[in-house]
Amino acid sequence: MTTMLIVIIVLALVFDYINGFHDAANSIATIVSTKVLTPFQAVLWAALFNFVAYFIFKDHAVANTIGKTVREEFITLPVVFSGLIAAIIWNLVTWWYGIPSSSSHTLIGGFGGAAIAHAFYTKGVNVPIADIIDSDKVTKTVLFIFLAPFLGMVISMFIAIVTIMRKTWLKILVMSISGLFAYHMFDYFEDNRVKENIGKYFMVDKLTEQVKKDPTKQEALDKAKANTDKACAFAKQLDEIGAEGMADKIVGVVSLKDVEKVKLNDKLSRFFKVKQLKNDASVHPEDKAIYEAAKENYEQLKPLIGLYHSANYETMVDSMLLLHPMDAKQTAAFKKELNINAKKDLASDIDKADNSIIAWGVVVTIIVFGLSFIYTEKLRSPSAFREANMYKRLQLLSSAAFSIGHGGNDAQKVMGIIGAALFASGIIPDAKNIPDWVPIACYTAIAAGTMSGGWKIVKTMGTRITKVTPLEGVSAETAGALTLFMTEQMGIPVSTTHTITGAIIGVGATKRLSAVRWGVTVNLLWAWILTIPVSAAMAGLVYWVFRFFA
Repeated sequence: MTTMLIVIIVLALVFDYINGFHDAANSIATIVSTKVLTPFQAVLWAALFNFVAYFIFKDHAVANTIGKTVREEFITLPVVFSGLIAAIIWNLVTWWYGIPSSSSHTLIGGFGGAAIAHAFYTKGVNVPIADIIDSDKVTKTVLFIFLAPFLGMVISMFIAIVTIMRKTWLKILVMSISGLFAYHMFDYFEDNRVKENIGKYFMVDKLTEQVKKDPTKQEALDKAKANTDKACAFAKQLDEIGAEGMADKIVGVVSLKDVEKVKLNDKLSRFFKVKQLKNDASVHPEDKAIYEAAKENYEQLKPLIGLYHSANYETMVDSMLLLHPMDAKQTAAFKKELNINAKKDLASDIDKADNSIIAWGVVVTIIVFGLSFIYTEKLRSPSAFREANMYKRLQLLSSAAFSIGHGGNDAQKVMGIIGAALFASGIIPDAKNIPDWVPIACYTAIAAGTMSGGWKIVKTMGTRITKVTPLEGVSAETAGALTLFMTEQMGIPVSTTHTITGAIIGVGATKRLSAVRWGVTVNLLWAWILTIPVSAAMAGLVYWVFRFFA
């Protein structure tokens, strides 16, 4: 790894740590304000479940969205570095003043702003913004600045209204219907994700972008779409036959040769470090000769990839080694790098879409809530004391669920940035092919940050918007968790801050509209709106300063 890449990874993990204590309030504000846990107990509880998210979210769709916010040709290490610096500055400023702004939106704004500055620096100011930024991903993110808190508010109001119903069995019926609806909703998300992952495996997204610049790629795109349609016919069978069973069926009707050829090309390029050396040469022109030599080696062996299909893997590798002799150690590394198992990769991509643990987790949570109501209201003599204790126990469950959503959503944003940096260095072929150590590091960093707390923002979130009881805390946290789980499944990076704020407003408005301190809420809204443009402007400025001193 280059020095700059290492610096970026360290900065990204620092940002993740800051995100943890900046957003710790989101996870623990209600449980602290209701005095269910002490602040110290609460941060330990939240940090634990921040890390538990690592074992629950497999696909990292939010990371993929973040990493692909900027078009691939404009993703460079200076761009990622500048975006991170701007995001860290804005996060620290808003934390210092106790403003619960969005860490995710400052990251997106910083990344996009630095990319725009880079494009203007290298290609002139006439480059269309749509050629630099993926407008579809940015539009969805901006829309959910408003939709995430609205969803949180609506869901929390619904949960609060259901929990205060007087008729227990009617309450249980409504909860059962809600659980059935939630299960089918996540099943729908899973089906869509399977189809999306299969499409990405056959490179439909990449070929679509290539066709815009090179119409001769249309035939390859049509073929990729046809293969995707054939493969997606088995999408609904994931829960029945598993990912490997689906891969077996797909291989029976679709050829993986085109995908294998591209993967081998990427592997060959990475072995000679073509992209990494090109990036180094752009910063240090004296290294241009090293890059040119690596590129020549790659171009020399590239035509032999065709032997993989016309002959076999061994013939291809032996022919490459004959043309470009290597010592024993290099030969072993070369064979390991070019080893490919397309069916296994396909099965892995399909398996990532499996969200059964989330779907069943939601159902089990609803069952626990229902049994708690039956026990407290039907099996025991109802009393205000028993009911208050029940909600305090349930709040442990709801806050844990929200912390899982917080970890799963926010840690992935940093994964996306590290993935973009690794892609810019040529270490991985695509921002979505993140090495296993990246999610482990990110979840660890955000959990450590949460343990550090964020007491200034706790005060704003837990007391200044509205006073929160245990019942309302359960409603707000459960609504926030459901919103985060849903948006994660859709691959939309939303703000945990916005989400829990909307949920808290929802439970406050359930009592009466005047229970919400709307003046505080309006100030928060301004912070949300300004985060992306301010972060983008700061990142652009950081990029120009970096270029001036580089």
